[in-house]
Amino acid sequence: MSFLNNKWMRAAVPALLIHCSIGTVYCWSTFKERISEAIGMDTFGVGWAFSLAIFFLGMSAAFAGKMVEKNIHKSSLISCICFTVGMIGTGASIQFLKGPVALISIYIFYGCIMGIGLGVGYLTPVKTLMLWFDKQKGLATGISIMGFGLAKAIATPIMEAILSRFGISAMFYILGGVYFVMMLLGHFLLKKPEGWVEPQDNKDGFKVMSMFKNKVFLGIWLMFFINIHCGLALITYEKQIIQTTFDGMAVLAVMVSVVPMVTAAFNALGRIGYSTISDKMKDRNTVYQIIFISCILITGIALVTQSITKGPQTIVFGMITVCLLLLVNLGYGGGFSTLPALLSSRFGMEKISKIHGLSLSAWAIAGITGNNMTEIIKHFVGNRYEVVLIATLCFYIAALLICLILVKEKKEK
Repeated sequence: MSFLNNKWMRAAVPALLIHCSIGTVYCWSTFKERISEAIGMDTFGVGWAFSLAIFFLGMSAAFAGKMVEKNIHKSSLISCICFTVGMIGTGASIQFLKGPVALISIYIFYGCIMGIGLGVGYLTPVKTLMLWFDKQKGLATGISIMGFGLAKAIATPIMEAILSRFGISAMFYILGGVYFVMMLLGHFLLKKPEGWVEPQDNKDGFKVMSMFKNKVFLGIWLMFFINIHCGLALITYEKQIIQTTFDGMAVLAVMVSVVPMVTAAFNALGRIGYSTISDKMKDRNTVYQIIFISCILITGIALVTQSITKGPQTIVFGMITVCLLLLVNLGYGGGFSTLPALLSSRFGMEKISKIHGLSLSAWAIAGITGNNMTEIIKHFVGNRYEVVLIATLCFYIAALLICLILVKEKKEK
């Protein structure tokens, strides 16, 4: 049936089913404190489960590229199983275990097993999308990766409702079952275009790790890492930043509940918007220049005005802080979705899954450094987020220089 054998049903829909499931990893702040209370451990220790999930996401993607190139159905099934086992195992750890034992178990299920499901699932639909949408690679990857960002906006209110009625363990059980069905359906629907033959491994001596000797790839890896590092340094502390900015104001409760959903929407908008715009540009690297310039400007404005610290004085400072979070989320999402198309423009499509997977190792490392940089700064200076902004501003400037100097223009292949 032609209805079931087109680019939407065989690429876009299954990609969304998979990415809208695994993207709920970004809902971590919604239930982190509930996990901490349930197992009797501090939030800092519990927070490492998220860092481990992102680390294993990036590293599993880095090493799964070869498998994804060979068999997307094997990889999509592995992703489905690992992700749902991780979810349900986390729920069981919370329900039946307490203290350090529970924490270690959560590290294993949420951090390691679910993290592997995240990485393999994130990578699996991307090349298939670019093959089906050959002339609109940015749009294709934007559709899929938008689902990853949009998941937070969709799942957060659902999680809140389940939490209030059934509790933290039940939330993991219920959503684990729902996401299993969604990802399994995506697994069955996902298919490469008719007639596409995967090039045989000709043993030409190509080694993925040797890509780090390539200045262009190294530049892309570094600016991708910096964008994620700075994004996580702020995004994972959105709630606390909003509370500090609007402390004592009548709008505090509204801002705490509304702003995270709006920033999640901007994160998703950046994923579909920036990547689609890149299809119309002479060079996709221009998107990253726009991202870094906009982040430098808004971070500089927030620093000069001290908008976070002075937020309670006037709503104007509060709006500057909100704009900061919106633009950081916009660029954070856009950096993800534009990456596969940028890599294909520099290195071609033949080994794109391997190269894309290797570049996601930047995500793994940023998952450790980003939010923990903020945690360390807070430990020494308290809730003075301007110090965090100084650090992220320096990183954004470095990323812009890398973008302009190392990632040189090259025509699409």
